[in-house]
Amino acid sequence: MSHVKISTDNGIATVTLDRADKMNALSEDMYLDVSRIFGELQTDDSVRAVVLTGAGKSFCSGSDVGSMHGVTMVGNRPRMQLRHRMIQNIVNLEKPVIAAVNGASVGIGFSVALACDLIVAAENAKFSMLFKRIGLVPDGGAIYFLVQHLGLARAKELVYTARMLPAKEAHDWGIVTKVVPETLMLEAAQTLAYELADSATYAIGLAKKMFQSMYTPSLEALLETEILMSTIARMTEDHQEGIKAFAEKRKAKFKGR
Repeated sequence: MSHVKISTDNGIATVTLDRADKMNALSEDMYLDVSRIFGELQTDDSVRAVVLTGAGKSFCSGSDVGSMHGVTMVGNRPRMQLRHRMIQNIVNLEKPVIAAVNGASVGIGFSVALACDLIVAAENAKFSMLFKRIGLVPDGGAIYFLVQHLGLARAKELVYTARMLPAKEAHDWGIVTKVVPETLMLEAAQTLAYELADSATYAIGLAKKMFQSMYTPSLEALLETEILMSTIARMTEDHQEGIKAFAEKRKAKFKGR
């Protein structure tokens, strides 16, 4: 059974991460499904804008930590490339993509939201780069996106502290486009999507390419560096302690090695 759903209505595709019992933590199959769906949306002329959201009380709590055991240095590259294809397919879709975020958007879930063009957040939404808590570096292009949005100082603060960024503060910082009551979050995102879908979406697609061409290093170059650093991080004692502590619901005891 797929944990990613898609529905379409009047030119709008709504893609839903549908694993509410796990706070929409991304499994390997979900990475494949999201990547495939966004790849197919590129050539679906009936869809002119996309809303990406999560079922239940969270947007996405990151990768499924239960799948992180036993990852080897050789095995990590294709594993990371799977995540990168998903992010790249979201970024490269030549149509407006709106993230409708409620509850937690953390880890690579935060990266997924940042990969979208605009973010509509519920008042209860919160964002965090939680990677250091399990001894890993940010992935999903997080550092690339954060630096473009915030500059180095604020990007480093979020990565180094792993603190929660509430929706209002994320809006004040320019990450979030609009903050609305939780009950109106999906409706507000879809209303914005309809507005955009009714406009010159081909021109929007071209503008997206222009925005992407502004940034150096390229997303692709950053993702290659990310694979290397993630592979090294996964070999550390701290990462093994981090995932063990997560499973045991206790504070990790890191040693810096």
